[in-house]
Amino acid sequence: MKYIEFGFGNTWWVRTEIEQPDGTEVEVQGVVRPVIFRSLYIRVWIGRTVWIADSREGFKRGAKTTRRFKIIFGIRSEL
Repeated sequence: MKYIEFGFGNTWWVRTEIEQPDGTEVEVQGVVRPVIFRSLYIRVWIGRTVWIADSREGFKRGAKTTRRFKIIFGIRSEL
């Protein structure tokens, strides 16, 4: 999967996170093409709690080990 994200809290305002088949992740500044649309999402991370509203998977809430503040709009894409 490829995640194209826009917002506050990441290393860059616009970035692409690529999830490799072996589970590793790579961050790249900007948008990596091609974009094969899968879904839209918004992610809000306050403290250790993360709320995600995804157009395909619905609403999810999760917990993380680190404390952060992020507001991210994103597009989930196929590799």
